[in-house]
Formats: sequence, structure tokens, C-alpha cells
Amino acid sequence: MENIHHKPIVQRIEWLMGHARRHSEVFSSSEAFIARQRYLAEHPSAVAALKCMDGRINLSVATHTPLGIIQPFRNLGGMFNLGWPHLGEVLANYVHDQVSTGRRVLLLITYHYSKSDKQRGCAGFNFDTEAARAHTYTIKHQVEHVFGAGHGTVYPIVCGFETDEDALVLHGSNGDMLDISQLGVHDQDGLRPRLEHIFPDMPSQTRHDLEPLVLGNMDRIVEVENTERTLDVEHREWMICVGRGFDFLHMPNLALIIGPYSPDLAEPIHQAAGIIDANMRAGRIPDDGFLLLASVPFAEVGVDRARAELKSRFLSKFAADVIRAQHPKLASRMQVRTAVLDWRSRALETIAAE
Repeated sequence: MENIHHKPIVQRIEWLMGHARRHSEVFSSSEAFIARQRYLAEHPSAVAALKCMDGRINLSVATHTPLGIIQPFRNLGGMFNLGWPHLGEVLANYVHDQVSTGRRVLLLITYHYSKSDKQRGCAGFNFDTEAARAHTYTIKHQVEHVFGAGHGTVYPIVCGFETDEDALVLHGSNGDMLDISQLGVHDQDGLRPRLEHIFPDMPSQTRHDLEPLVLGNMDRIVEVENTERTLDVEHREWMICVGRGFDFLHMPNLALIIGPYSPDLAEPIHQAAGIIDANMRAGRIPDDGFLLLASVPFAEVGVDRARAELKSRFLSKFAADVIRAQHPKLASRMQVRTAVLDWRSRALETIAAE
């Protein structure tokens, strides 16, 4: 992984497709499937997260949760607005699907920062943690407007993510805050009353299902403390991803992911292309090419897959046209791949662009 940024573009794309295959194999394995089933039997609440595209924010790893339990919604800068027609539809459909099976939804609305260096924070908010946090509260209010402020079915939590230690910071509904990095082994027995204190209106089942995320994060923080790892600051992204289904790209400084949520997709595509161009100019990545990857997931074969193919082709062409119009020199080095993703197995399959 360390040297992939400097490989020729053809080799980088081959590595990426191989990485996607390996991710699908792990996700689809019997062991992973059984782990998800056992976890859901013990903790039935659905867990979703609105979060930045930053590959460092891997909540499954940060909470020691089996792959596929936490449903991510990722976008450039972690910027969302439930007034966006497509985002509102996707989120409402997700909640409806969970509620129809009797499950409550725990929704983590995240922002991220680094306690050691402001420049390791969220570039989407110009490294302004206060601005990023304020945005998450705006989203929380929108969620309450749509799904109810009583929190009986959908419980939104503003959640900070400190990337040096992979530590969660839970912002309580009573105004208090719980920094998981400040908890020790001796605090585990008192965790339930602490969660009851900061989330007094949280349904007991939801609180029960929040506990393993906190305990898993405590274990993860200890792992990080005992591991030497390089805090990679330098932007070396060499691909632009448009659409959904990029869970296999939880790696820092690899991809710029643009969710298909905003009604103005041209602007974030333009911004992402500018970052790629700057990376080439600065020599952080080779200037022989970059990848534009469009992906749309489908849950069922037939109509659902056919619609996913059309949507992916549309996103691929739309993004390529924006880059050609606004970054013509960069566009000459663009490699385009169009794909659909089988949500059941997380298998990524490339399709013809037209």
C-alpha cells in the first residue's frame, strides 16, 4: 500500500480492482457472515453514519464491529443536507427498511479532527473543527425535523472522531460530552449509567446497542497506543470516486469520494479534479494518469441491477464531462471505469460505459 501511489496508473488500477475483490471475499466469507448474524441477534438496532470521505474514518475498525453492521453515507467534507432530494430519499428509504422489520436506527453524525495538528483535520471545512461540529448539529436538527424530535425510532448522535487515536467523542442530548479516550478499564462497569446520563431520552434497546460501539472503541484506542503508525498528512489522492459502494476504500489519502447526494455535483467534481491536478503538479503522485470511478450498488438482480447500471453510466459520463470542460489538460490523463456493486456480497463489477 505504501508504494502504490508511485506506481504507473495501469498498475494502480490493477491493484485497486484486486483490493476490491479481496474485500468482497472477506465480506462474503462464512465467518464474516456468521459474525454479522450473531452481532445483529445480540444488538438489533440498525447503525448508520454520515461521515466524511476521509479514509481514516473507518468506524467498523474503530469500534471493533463486524463488516457490514455500520451503514456509511460518505461525502466530500462530510457535508450533507437532508433537503437534497436524493439524500432525503436514500436516508428515508433506509430508515423505512429498518423500521419495517421492527428495528430502531442509531444515526452517528460525525465530524473529525486531530488533537496534535490542526492540518490533519477536515479539509472540507478548511481545518475548522468548530465549523465542522456546527454543521453536524445542523444535520441533527434536520434529522429530528424529518424523523421526530422524540427520538423514539431514529436516534441521532453528534459524534466527533479524533484521528490520531481513532477515538470517538459522543455529544450528549443533555449538553454533556463523553470522550472515549479518557475512559479506562475501570470505567467499563460505570459505562451504562454514564450513557443514561448523557442520553436520558435514548430507548433502552438503543442504549444497549450503543454500548458495544463504545467498548470496542476503548479497545481500539489501546491498540493504537501500542502500535507505531505514521500519521500520513500529505494528500496523495489519485482517484475520484462518484456514487456509492466504496467501503473497500477505507484508506487515507487514496480517493476523493463524492456521494450522489447533492443536486450540484459539478462543483465537488471540479474541486476534486483540482486536488488531483495539484497532487500531480507537486509530484505527490505520477502525472501519467488518474482514475475516475463511478459505482452504484444494487440489492437485487433484474430491475434493481439494471437501474444501477444506468445510474452508474450517467454518473460516469457526467463527471467525465465536467472534468473535460473545466480541466481539459487533466482530462487527457483520465482513466474511466464504470461499475455496479452487489450489496449482498460487496462485489464490484465493471461494466461498459455505454
